[in-house]
Amino acid sequence: MKKSLKKLLNNENSAGLIFILPAFIGIIIFILIPIVCSFLLSFTQWDLLGPIKYVGLTNYRLLFKDYLFYKILGNTFVYAISVSILGVVIPLVLASILNSKIRGSEFFKTAYFLPFITPMVVIGIVWAWIFDPNIGCMNHFLGMQINWLYDSKFAMPALIIVSVWKLIGYNMVIFLASMATVPQSMFDSAKIDGATPFQIMKNITVPMLSPTIFFVIIITTISSFQVFDLIYLMTQGGPFDSTNVLVYAIYKNAFEYFNIGKASAIAYVLFLVISVLTLIQWGLRKKLVFHEK
Repeated sequence: MKKSLKKLLNNENSAGLIFILPAFIGIIIFILIPIVCSFLLSFTQWDLLGPIKYVGLTNYRLLFKDYLFYKILGNTFVYAISVSILGVVIPLVLASILNSKIRGSEFFKTAYFLPFITPMVVIGIVWAWIFDPNIGCMNHFLGMQINWLYDSKFAMPALIIVSVWKLIGYNMVIFLASMATVPQSMFDSAKIDGATPFQIMKNITVPMLSPTIFFVIIITTISSFQVFDLIYLMTQGGPFDSTNVLVYAIYKNAFEYFNIGKASAIAYVLFLVISVLTLIQWGLRKKLVFHEK
């Protein structure tokens, strides 16, 4: 028995399988099985207490007849697209500035990255105070009186501001790491030839960083569509569902209304949306990524 076990461990393929077996079992138990179960639940009616009742496609039919669902879907797209654009453009510009070795660049790198590692609970509480119409410093700074989180016109922009602010540091560090692989001589030559910062950004930085930019766009888009904690902490989907998004709707239907079937159906609509957008982005990679074949 010991010889057989020793022989098995000496085989590289067998040893590799043994090492990945715990992770593989964890994926099956905690990811694959819940995915299959939630998909099956989307065809049922269940309140977590009573018996599970099969209803076929009823949850999906009711979902696509619900005006509120389309409003929530639109809110999700507005939030995700806004965060994806600003959360890529701003970090890229900041990374280009910091890569030029300005004075205090190390301090700025640390300052921009701190929000990313700060717990979302802290961020939600602090920014809720900043946006408070009575004692918040945002209105004082702008010299205006805006009910940021209590006005349907400004609640979503406020959430976008907070999300982009938190995301800037992480994406900026990724861009800086990618810029470190670009020969500095390219930037120096462009400056000697009289290129402006915009021309350097357009003709050198963006083409050379296009694989990284493409990667950041995909992960930012996916994470933006899955936003929940910031909505829960700051607006609870209000006012008047102006900040209600798909993941928050899943939470409310599952754990407040105890409509597990509808919550599962919304989850798979979200899965379909993210999958389609990711496939579209992947299909466009040859046009977006420099020298991609």
